Amino acid sequence: MPNAGSPTILAIDLGTSAVKLALVTTRGVIQGGEVEPLPLALLPEGGAEQDPESWWSAIVRGTRRLLAHDGVSAADVVGVNCSSQWSGTVAVDAQGKPLRPALLWMDSRGAPHVRRLTRGLLSVEGYSLGKLFTWLRLTGGAPSMSGKDPVGHILYLQHEHPGLYRDTYKFLEPKDWLNLRLSGRFASSYDAITLHWVTDNRDVARVGYDERLLAMTGLHRDKLPELLPAASVMGPLRPEAARELGLSERVQVVTGAPDIMAAAVGSGAVRDFEPHLCIGTSSWLSCHVPYKKADILHQMGTVPSALPGRYLLLNEQESAGICLSQLKALLFDAQDAATAPDSQQIYARFEEAAARVPAGSDQVIFLPWLNGERSPVEDARLRGGFFNQSLQTTRGHLVRAVMEGVAYNSRWLLSYVEPFLGRKLDGIRLIGGGARSRVWCQILADVLDRPIHQVDEPVLANARGAAFQAALALQHLTVEEMPSLVPITQTYEPNGAHRGLYDELFGEFLNLYKANKAIFARLNRSRSA
Repeated sequence: MPNAGSPTILAIDLGTSAVKLALVTTRGVIQGGEVEPLPLALLPEGGAEQDPESWWSAIVRGTRRLLAHDGVSAADVVGVNCSSQWSGTVAVDAQGKPLRPALLWMDSRGAPHVRRLTRGLLSVEGYSLGKLFTWLRLTGGAPSMSGKDPVGHILYLQHEHPGLYRDTYKFLEPKDWLNLRLSGRFASSYDAITLHWVTDNRDVARVGYDERLLAMTGLHRDKLPELLPAASVMGPLRPEAARELGLSERVQVVTGAPDIMAAAVGSGAVRDFEPHLCIGTSSWLSCHVPYKKADILHQMGTVPSALPGRYLLLNEQESAGICLSQLKALLFDAQDAATAPDSQQIYARFEEAAARVPAGSDQVIFLPWLNGERSPVEDARLRGGFFNQSLQTTRGHLVRAVMEGVAYNSRWLLSYVEPFLGRKLDGIRLIGGGARSRVWCQILADVLDRPIHQVDEPVLANARGAAFQAALALQHLTVEEMPSLVPITQTYEPNGAHRGLYDELFGEFLNLYKANKAIFARLNRSRSA
């Protein structure tokens, strides 16, 4: 291997459906990767849980296999860094042992408690004006009414499982629990702690817990971790962790970053106002900015980023790539799987089928809100589906309609992001599993009417970002060097011939939202997610 002997980072990317592991040089060269699937429990009343111990077991298995690759040497590894699913909660005892399964970013069981927390005599969109002003001024945002933020998770446990709440030593984000296993420290970072909504973020270099916010939310400081700046070295691997992973105890553990933050770095879009779009399980459209700002009505704002002293625009669309995964699960049952056991083969079939369907999918429109929506509207009761299906609709129409529906949703978000930033985003780096599809890349370019830059190894953007952040913390790399180290595989220019068609269909996409949101509310009024 040409890069053998180069300083290397073990990058751990903890997703919802799998944990990805990669060895990445401090110059961004990916030397090898492994994937370990993870079980997910979806429960009644909006519950979504995983066993943290299953995360660690998967990381150990995957790391051992990764280090067994030809040309890979554990001696080259100088650091380990985690990118992980964000907005999760792990309740642990004083020894770091989880007291229950982790509540994930999809878990909305805390929604009633958040609504009670935020309301007041004078309210806007369910937020007391006084409380909203305090949150916006200090944090740059406010708790989500969906209950899917850690503050919602903790309030749910506090009110509905008081014994467990009492026994909890610390509540940790997923990456922070992994860092506890790696380093032995109960700590979080300025970027990861944001969604607890109890930190003063006005000085991005000195983020800290705020007594007013703690009192307002009802969270207890002694049950929250210490805070460290982004891209900080936490110390060496614990001896037990080093033995399990097969690494030296001299390997340094870095604070890591939530997936959105790590992806922003791994996309190479690290200059202010340089955008990236992720089409992963969920989706977001983001960029670094030099200021703190919020748009609470459309669930977006700027928060401390994975790069020291920087802010990142934060928003999220609940369902993107998972829509195609769901279609795969519905179309291919066990009998089909016998002829196409490999998911990659199924997605290759999807790609071929979608390519044969004309732009616009013969006016079949897919609504991608399979688990509600967050940005640019927060509505947990929205749901998805196909509209205008006919007897001529084929599997290819359904696949392409899903891709286009996710693209319409991205355009909807773009229509609020650009006014928020006060500028047009011209040229967007694309990452995530959706970026592997040439058809989807072109659809996004056409629907958004923006050039789409397909990032090399787009699925490993989080891992690359984790490696870059660790290389920065260990002084192997500067921020200014990062963009040149992230290759662009191909740039997709908008096809002008499709402009009018997609403008029309996007308009109908918005009309479908307006016409059906009340129906969704009635159909799903008993559901919290």
